[in-house]
Amino acid sequence: MRVCIHRGTQEVGGTCIEIESGGKRIVLDVGLPLEAEDSEASLPQVKGFRERESSLLAVVISHPHQDHYGLAKYLLPDTPMIMGAAAERILKAASFFTPAGVAFQRVRHLEHRVPLSIGPFTLTPFLNDHSAYDAYSLLIEADGQRVFYSGDLRGHGRKARIFQQILKNPPEDIDVLLMEGTTIGRVSAAKQFPAERELEACFLEQIRQTPGLVLVWASAQNIDRFVTMFKACKKSGRQLMIDMYTAEILRATGNPKLPQATWDGIKVFLPQSQKRQIIKAKLFSLAECYKAARIYPEQLAEQASSSVMLFRPSMSRDLEKAACLKGAHVIYSLWPGYLKRKEQYPFLEWLERHHIPLTHCHTSGHASLLDLQAFAQAINPKMLVPIHSFETGRFKEFFDRVEQKEDGKWWEIS
Repeated sequence: MRVCIHRGTQEVGGTCIEIESGGKRIVLDVGLPLEAEDSEASLPQVKGFRERESSLLAVVISHPHQDHYGLAKYLLPDTPMIMGAAAERILKAASFFTPAGVAFQRVRHLEHRVPLSIGPFTLTPFLNDHSAYDAYSLLIEADGQRVFYSGDLRGHGRKARIFQQILKNPPEDIDVLLMEGTTIGRVSAAKQFPAERELEACFLEQIRQTPGLVLVWASAQNIDRFVTMFKACKKSGRQLMIDMYTAEILRATGNPKLPQATWDGIKVFLPQSQKRQIIKAKLFSLAECYKAARIYPEQLAEQASSSVMLFRPSMSRDLEKAACLKGAHVIYSLWPGYLKRKEQYPFLEWLERHHIPLTHCHTSGHASLLDLQAFAQAINPKMLVPIHSFETGRFKEFFDRVEQKEDGKWWEIS
């Protein structure tokens, strides 16, 4: 086998890795870089991406985060794709509500530890604990060689037992480990992140201290965080309000154990932006699905003090018009770096104008250094190649048998 990391050796996000064996190729992820333009021009120069090329057997999406799938919408429509079944449903559900969503024509599905054959390659997926639902690491075998791609992972989420399982029962005889290191350099090397379950206490405290509406700015696709919110709401006696996009994402998981819009204690609010989309597409049956759970703008002010709302800044105008912001409080549950970007200045001004305090209550979707070290030790590769990090040059401080690679350069697995 030989490998070309088109993007990922010097940055977080935009991951794209091409692997070749016997003239046949697969690509692992086709992500949108964090700072790149969302256009076809950002698509890596891979044969088969812009023109049909029979040697490209498939593009594999490790999980439904934009920095791993975001440029897939620019691929040829009939490009063979491989991803988790729930990941495909989530991306399809998102495609109606956001420009980031995408639907595919030819898809095969990943299943935890079930090998999948494609040309000379055998792919075995390993379910990950990550902030994206249905996320996988991937074992790629061909030519008697074994490459393990970590994807994005952590060990402190609601699927932490999955992380512990791979530590106890890892794939063996790994020639190359392509391992993410998102948190390296961002936080202290000794820092352990709060467990997802620990956030319940943070949420609960803020909810109980807030006299008015609690607005939680979190990703609708962070299912672990949604469960945290739901549990905190149940303990506080408040109802949880979600928008229709979130309701569809929850339904797309296909997991009846996860909270759904039809459950007691959950209401569905339809922002004007989503209402316009439904009217334009004439998808009135979608709104009808949630009729029994709907909460309307004229009800928000009256129910504000007994509610928590999953929120994003695009809903600000809806809440202003509903006059439901007296005594409100925002719980910000995303990476803090996003708030420093210029595009968030209007939101911060909106908070100040309405005298709404903001509290940060979050934990990382990525592994701490200590968990990365445990992971690398368990996999025990002959070579560890750093990816998905702005600090790949520091990996040798923390891991053994590290070899840095460059974007766009092919290299052989010896």
